[in-house]
Amino acid sequence: MKKLTAILMALLMVLSFVACAPAAEETAATEAPATEAAATEAPAVKEDITLTLWGSELPEFQAALRVMADNFIAAYADEANITIDLGAQSESTAKDTILLDVSAAADVFYYADDQTGELVNAGALQPVENVDAITAANGGADAGAIQAATVGGMLYAYPAMGGNGYFLYYDKEFVSAEQAGSWMGLLEAANAAGKQVTMQLNSGWYLYGFFKGAGYSCSLADDKTTTQCDWNTAGGTDVAQAILDITADPGFINLDDAAFVTGVQEGTIIAGVNGSWNAGTIQTAWGDNYATAKLPTFTLNGQEVQMGSFDGYKLVGVNAYSANVGWAMRLAEWLTNEDNQIYLYEATNGSAVPSNVNAAASESVQANPVVAALASQSQFASAQSLSVGGNYWTPTETLGNILAQGNPDGTDLQQLLDETVAGVTAPVG
Repeated sequence: MKKLTAILMALLMVLSFVACAPAAEETAATEAPATEAAATEAPAVKEDITLTLWGSELPEFQAALRVMADNFIAAYADEANITIDLGAQSESTAKDTILLDVSAAADVFYYADDQTGELVNAGALQPVENVDAITAANGGADAGAIQAATVGGMLYAYPAMGGNGYFLYYDKEFVSAEQAGSWMGLLEAANAAGKQVTMQLNSGWYLYGFFKGAGYSCSLADDKTTTQCDWNTAGGTDVAQAILDITADPGFINLDDAAFVTGVQEGTIIAGVNGSWNAGTIQTAWGDNYATAKLPTFTLNGQEVQMGSFDGYKLVGVNAYSANVGWAMRLAEWLTNEDNQIYLYEATNGSAVPSNVNAAASESVQANPVVAALASQSQFASAQSLSVGGNYWTPTETLGNILAQGNPDGTDLQQLLDETVAGVTAPVG
């Protein structure tokens, strides 16, 4: 009997303990809110990030960069306290400024695609990580925008803008579509109106169009910085003479970008070869008479020859020496995505032609006469980044300047071309 009593008492104690103990699920349920509360009370500390962004010095471009940068800051506000400082730096001279001191240059910068090789050789560019997505967004591995940003099979920059070429603007009040098709017609229209037409000859970028059209070429040597050029071979002097024939006409004037725009606004210039960045200003000046076309033909040995051109891209690079490379790469990809390429195109009055295939196919972009002119000219264009190295620019500028002035010293044209080619093909120091 005592044994039975002891057993019953032991069972009662066990049952009492089990009844008092909370269930495992109940314990978890009551502890979870405490854990969430602790997380809410102790948020992770956000890092402070400062980035410097360089882009075109044009006011509308700087304003657009500020908007895109501020939107980036807002988009990542939960992750970091981001400050983005802007700097004005022309894409055409970005490489020269950057290579003065790479470590002191901007974290993210826009630049012209012909500078990719030298920037890579200097170790200034951080390779792109999200290669497949960037490649697909810009037309695939064979697309010009991707090739322009690639060295040795590696993608080093984010394509930002296409259409970095040139074409003809003309005022329909004075120039007919037929006259716009040739330099002969343009000069005829200018003389009839007592006005002038223009092109910047003392620039290797524009001057190239005559030699390219006549079948001459420049290409990069194996080192990707030195240019091979055949302008001084048989018949090259005929091209130089054709240019001199144009410059000798009173209807022609050699003007740089700024002077071209001023002439349009003042009503003295009725047509000119230029790029997309001045589209908004020219359209405002000419209004309903604003028109664009492919480049004109020029007369070579009695035959009309279609001018060629360069085609190129603007790219966004990330400084390999950036203290915040990861965030810099995020910013570069943000600036060049589909939405921001469309925004930049619209904010700059159509001067920033998208390289992103979806952005370029948008209705607003396709309706732009600049895009139509660039598309028409593209079949006669060469990729700038695959054609010329660093020593191309100064000798061709010198040649163009002499021709623009009508060869005032009467220098033998073969000598002029020989000297130009010697300078162009000299190894880059």
